[in-house]
Amino acid sequence: MKTAVSLKNKTVLVTGAAGFIGAALSKRLVEEKDENGGPLNMRIIGIDNLNDYYDVELKKYRLSLVRKAAQKDYSNDFEFIKCSISDKQKLDRIFEKYRPEIVVNLAARAGVRYSIDNPGVYIESNIIGFYNILEACRHSYDAGSGGVEHLVYASSSSVYGGNTKVPFSVEDNVDNPVSLYAATKKSNELMAHAYSKLFDIPSTGLRFFTVYGPAGRPDMFYFSAADRLVRNDKIKIFNYGNCMRDFTYIDDIVEGITRVIKGAPARMKGEDGLPVPPYAVYNIGGGKPEKLTDFVDTLCRELVDAGVLPEDFDFEGHKELVPMQPGDVPVTYADSSALERDYGFTPGIGIRAGLRNFALWYKNYYFKK
Repeated sequence: MKTAVSLKNKTVLVTGAAGFIGAALSKRLVEEKDENGGPLNMRIIGIDNLNDYYDVELKKYRLSLVRKAAQKDYSNDFEFIKCSISDKQKLDRIFEKYRPEIVVNLAARAGVRYSIDNPGVYIESNIIGFYNILEACRHSYDAGSGGVEHLVYASSSSVYGGNTKVPFSVEDNVDNPVSLYAATKKSNELMAHAYSKLFDIPSTGLRFFTVYGPAGRPDMFYFSAADRLVRNDKIKIFNYGNCMRDFTYIDDIVEGITRVIKGAPARMKGEDGLPVPPYAVYNIGGGKPEKLTDFVDTLCRELVDAGVLPEDFDFEGHKELVPMQPGDVPVTYADSSALERDYGFTPGIGIRAGLRNFALWYKNYYFKK
């Protein structure tokens, strides 16, 4: 069962608001109207620590797009605060001042490979930071306050580890992570379940499947491949090109999050009189895994069509087939039927349209510079 969550006159806290998904979601919320096209009078509070894991200027650029949208829309406000979710005192002050009714936690250290060499930052952000979010949500109900109506947080398809059963379903066993990053995301789901049970916090975890698109993360394969090709370097295609990924375009991810926000797991009491955890987890993926070599071919064609690369570019000479890397998995494949059942939505934007938008953005952003 779901409880409808109205966005009208609400305060929404988005963590990781300068990140790829966080900025895109913040912009969507700023532009959101009610079902009749009327104003919602929302206040969106975005926080991010603006760390230098990748180009900070790209993060500032994303924030500028959100601010521009807020200037055009006079009903929904956006305010940005530089803050790390691992800073409990500052995070608590933000909760006390703004009293958000909806919290979307997208702040995290992402990436499988970086977690192998830099485990400490993943513990700090993904474990301690998420604990701080849960504690702030817990205390939002103090002294009889209405508190947080819905906590939505980012999990990852990485939790499925080396599962060979496809497509991946939320009912599958996910107790065998193959990277610390995956382990932290599974830990988030377990922590959220415990807090939902103990403190009746409605929470929904979203397992994202390989999100891509304009203004994405430069460490993601499609982005770094474009960078390398522009520099005339070779791109490495892992598992000798036999990997398959369920790529999900950013607009589909944002649409899914927005719908999920509006429907929280219902609060109920069990036979023992204690809360039944108002808790849920969903996959958000296209449900159509693409072979990595086909994805690369499409990316290359779109980079040429956008004018990023010349017509006579030697793609074959710039490909290098290499073995699988530690922490990687051969296939990701989402079963998003539960999302469609409960929210009436399934991602549907294909890689050709998605990569075309990325290539056009890439040319506009980097070639103008």
